Amino acid sequence: MTNHIHLLLTPSSDNSIQRVFQHLGRQYAQYINKTYNRSGSLWEGRHKGSLIFEDRYLFSCYGYIELNPVTANMVNKPEDYPWSSFQLNAFGTLDSLITPHDSYLSITKSPANRLIAYRKLFDTPLHKEARPPSTF
Repeated sequence: MTNHIHLLLTPSSDNSIQRVFQHLGRQYAQYINKTYNRSGSLWEGRHKGSLIFEDRYLFSCYGYIELNPVTANMVNKPEDYPWSSFQLNAFGTLDSLITPHDSYLSITKSPANRLIAYRKLFDTPLHKEARPPSTF
């Protein structure tokens, strides 16, 4: 996205996500500041997050995140956005940065059928009430 990012993360420990954002803040800020001859923080504030306990809500989050670039008129289809998990989840295109979530893998045992089932999630528009809260 042009002014924000969405990450759907599964922590391996209680403070994993905080450590990821600390590392991102330090390393990425140094890179951007050096590259663009600037200084200071890159982020307006702390990251916002929501815990996800139910698969239904998880897949609503997938839908919201994958369709966000389409909604913002940046691309016509979610598969056209290059910084997304859609290519992996819907078409099986490998990406070393993405580990499929257990809930995604449990859609069906057949990898081919799983790809089809994931794509079908995007056949109908995401209803406003099914979207994650704005703090996500």
